[in-house]
Amino acid sequence: MSQAIGNTALAYARVWHHVDASERVLGKLAERIAIVLMGKHKPIYDPGVDCGDYVVVTNARNIKVTGKKAQQLVYRHHTMFPGGLKEIQYKEMMRRKPDEIIRQAVSGMLPKNKLRERRLERLRIFADDDMGVFKHNILKRWEDGTLPPRTN
Repeated sequence: MSQAIGNTALAYARVWHHVDASERVLGKLAERIAIVLMGKHKPIYDPGVDCGDYVVVTNARNIKVTGKKAQQLVYRHHTMFPGGLKEIQYKEMMRRKPDEIIRQAVSGMLPKNKLRERRLERLRIFADDDMGVFKHNILKRWEDGTLPPRTN
């Protein structure tokens, strides 16, 4: 009698990644963060299983956008009251809530399904260099904005 042994708890263990967003392009950084939150960098990736890691982003205030996006980008949300569509320019959003810029960019790159909110809960964004108690959890750092090479 044989038994198939599935993926162990060690394979699904979550790792904390640290990303410094200084002088990084918003879209490229958000894409790489979304890959880690989904778990696509792991060999056990399954679209229906939430196997991604935690990501801590610092220096969100220093992120860059290309082209004329700094003047043209507008963030919209609705208050759910009649006539309640609110628009905030990129520069104003960078002044008020720079973490929300990265959060919305990453949210747009995640699949639109029931796992999306749970994945976004594992994303921690800080406007400055101080990340508080999360610095003790960090196991991997991205120096150039890309994932570290796999060592097999």
